[in-house]
Amino acid sequence: MKYSDFVHLHTHSQYSLLDGACRLDAVIQIAKEYKMPALAITDHGNMFGAIEFYIKATKAGIKPIIGCEAYVAGGSRHDKKPSQEHPDGGYHLVLLAKNETGYKNLIKLTSSGFLEGFYHRPRVDKDILREYAEGLIATSACLKGEVNWNLMNGNTERAVASARELHDIFGEGNFYLEIQNHGIDKEINNIPKIDAISRETGIPMVVTNDCHYIKQEDAEAHDALICIQTGKNVDDDKRMKYNTDQIYFKSAEEMEQIFGDFKPALENTVHIAESCNLELELGKLKLPKFPIPTPFVEPDEYLKHLCIEGLIERYGEINEQTQDRLDYELSVIKKMGYAGYFLIVKDFIDYSRTIHVPVGPGRGSAAGSLVSYALKITSIDPIKFDLLFERFLNPERISMPDIDIDFADRGRDKIIQYVIDKYGEKNVCQIITFGTMAARGVIRDVGRVLGIPYGEVDKIAKLVPEGPGVTLTDALKKVPEITKLTKEDKRIERLLNYSLTLEGLARHCSTHAAGVVIAPSALTNYVPLFKGTKDEITTQYDMKMVEEIGLLKMDFLGLRTLTVID
Repeated sequence: MKYSDFVHLHTHSQYSLLDGACRLDAVIQIAKEYKMPALAITDHGNMFGAIEFYIKATKAGIKPIIGCEAYVAGGSRHDKKPSQEHPDGGYHLVLLAKNETGYKNLIKLTSSGFLEGFYHRPRVDKDILREYAEGLIATSACLKGEVNWNLMNGNTERAVASARELHDIFGEGNFYLEIQNHGIDKEINNIPKIDAISRETGIPMVVTNDCHYIKQEDAEAHDALICIQTGKNVDDDKRMKYNTDQIYFKSAEEMEQIFGDFKPALENTVHIAESCNLELELGKLKLPKFPIPTPFVEPDEYLKHLCIEGLIERYGEINEQTQDRLDYELSVIKKMGYAGYFLIVKDFIDYSRTIHVPVGPGRGSAAGSLVSYALKITSIDPIKFDLLFERFLNPERISMPDIDIDFADRGRDKIIQYVIDKYGEKNVCQIITFGTMAARGVIRDVGRVLGIPYGEVDKIAKLVPEGPGVTLTDALKKVPEITKLTKEDKRIERLLNYSLTLEGLARHCSTHAAGVVIAPSALTNYVPLFKGTKDEITTQYDMKMVEEIGLLKMDFLGLRTLTVID
């Protein structure tokens, strides 16, 4: 396979919420079709999609480059006040992880942006960039990047100083002056000025396209997406608008047509991609250390002791059948390194009972574990009901055992606080979840920004069959009336076309109702953190991706009514 001599290094996936319209599957697929050897994802201020992208790109044979388009405060990230000199949301700066060190530093930076620097946007500053610059490549970004911003405002001397400072922060070979051309006059005017700065300072240039959607024809649907984000109507002349249809995923040939006079800057995209060689160890369990009481030394030893005590309490004695089953389960648990997991779960369930918070009998495959039954994690006898342990924990399938715990709704917060107190506030938090624009919802969202009366939009939305996983494509096949309406009314045709393009994109993020993660040390050693509008702190990775990186995640479901069997 002959690879393309251009790599996209500035791409916004659906995790640039209500701005990026590049679904990960689609953008990886088109990169593969264009024979690009690598691809970078650089979402606005976050790493929400980093692990999902890494897994999917690797599987597709595309080298994943994990990045972020960071926001850099003009002064200190701790200053939260408006400024006339720089964008309130911060200057844009693209950061790309070269290796594991860079990835971990990117985690620190994006976490700081939300936890310390948030003002309109999750901002970092140059002090913290200096602290965590190792292993990162930076590029000067778009018109809101510091270099471009100063050039655009006639401050050439300040632009040169900014370029030199950023070069000094990231080191020789790790900072590039980014040039873009989306047919916007201000970009075009800046290109020769950036070229001059490059010649003066020796800082190399790199070509990018600020990709926000896959195909050029997606531009209008993307414009509607921006209106959904800003709460504006598409006919509002004063609203935020990109004023170009060129921020799509272009081929190498298209990029060469635009930037043929800047061959080294085109080639630098491949050079940067070759410099980024991040390899993540996924699936390896990272359990917090459970305190083992004397005289026991190892978690497996203590777990066995507790199980024997528990079985005697449950059955009165241990017969050959229960002993064989216990030995087998403990051998699998030891082999897979999960003894600590069972001890942790037993501990907070025991605590819930001491403070009289009702806990459920256990749900799902966990009921098939005799160890869980012996520890009183579950209350269903797996031997009596002939339940299989292998459905819960199978040595042939390397995945975290999944014990869903039901607590009485009013007591759930007490259990979470106990876990925080035991394992450390910096080591425990709740998990993020993403709401998507489902079939009916996206029709209502798009209809609103197109100015179509709600009654008409609601009627069309209700024609979409209810049920999990039902898409607009399914609805168009199953409900002829929808297709008929699109043929009769150009407004409805536009509504459906935009909705089909935007359906399934992430719309917002929130705190998972039950998900809690516990890390062996500070969470920011493993996962980037997010702060919500109510100052709640969550992971930036969702439940599935938290599990992929090997952290212990628990499902603490709070129920208003709870049946306890014990």
